Amino acid sequence: MKYTFLIVALFSNFLFAQEPKVIVITMDGVRWKEVVRGADKYLINRPNFTSSMNYHKEKYFVEDSLQRRKLLMPFTWNYIAKKGVILGNRDEKNHVNLTNKPLWSYPGYNEIITGKPDDINIINNDDILNPNVSIFEYVNNIPTYNQKVMVVGSWKMFTYIFNQNRSKLLINSGYQHSFNPKPTGKELYLNKLQDLTPKLWQNTRYDIFTHEYALEAMKNQKPHLLFIGYGEPDDFGHDKDYDHYLNAINRNDKMIEEIWNYVQSDSYYKDQTTILVTTDHGRGDFYEWVDHSKHVKGSSNSFIMLLGPSIKKVNFTKKDYYSTQIAQTIADLLEIKWHNPDAGKSLFN
Repeated sequence: MKYTFLIVALFSNFLFAQEPKVIVITMDGVRWKEVVRGADKYLINRPNFTSSMNYHKEKYFVEDSLQRRKLLMPFTWNYIAKKGVILGNRDEKNHVNLTNKPLWSYPGYNEIITGKPDDINIINNDDILNPNVSIFEYVNNIPTYNQKVMVVGSWKMFTYIFNQNRSKLLINSGYQHSFNPKPTGKELYLNKLQDLTPKLWQNTRYDIFTHEYALEAMKNQKPHLLFIGYGEPDDFGHDKDYDHYLNAINRNDKMIEEIWNYVQSDSYYKDQTTILVTTDHGRGDFYEWVDHSKHVKGSSNSFIMLLGPSIKKVNFTKKDYYSTQIAQTIADLLEIKWHNPDAGKSLFN
């Protein structure tokens, strides 16, 4: 009898492993300009924004912007650009825009995960529970996906954005510990290390903790739908620190590469997983690069990167895309029927 049970369990795991998976990654407050052009020629030459100008110019700057972007984001431009799709290159008249009016982080994340802006209830970054149901919550309520939808983020507000009280999603954000009920040795060490590491920001932890918690969740809890929210770029931007803003983007690029390499090494994810990378808002130009809001031009400018077995450049020929399309795209990639008439249409339409 026990052998029959084992065979059935193994067969069920095999079938579950063949189902499509999606990983959504956000890089908080990253401008399309750094993604598409690399280090900003104007900002990297301004000593009031760069404390070690010569070092970062040597590391990230050449005159050719096509080469410059590879210095900043080598995985993005040496791999994703070739194997996947990058939307939002305004230099090529390709646009990705957010549609919410405040153009702060919470409104941006709400738009991404629900498929629509909410300019009545979500107008700033106040810690209110999101009244809107996200695609993540919807998927988590499907019995076969329950507890296979997870959120790991650097910003503490994700517990509110995904409304953990109502959605019952597994969420690890801010300075929270691993949500694994049986934490691994590495997760226990991450918990300790995070507690003992000096905190630069009150509400946002270093992205390396978010990244390592997410990898451990993938290795041990096998989420089908995973949200990873990196936060350092936006905080360094608000700190008017262009050096560390660039370094944070460069590190995020390396982290995305490591996530993808793990996906390709694990039979549970390999050839079944799509990664979608985007941002919650843009930033201003020149001296306004440190900020974003409805009053700062460029704050609605975004980008979307897609990499996975079903992603073909031929399917993305439009010139205008919107962050409201991401939620329905997630549903389509998971092959789940999600009827939300207020949400944007899939990127595939």
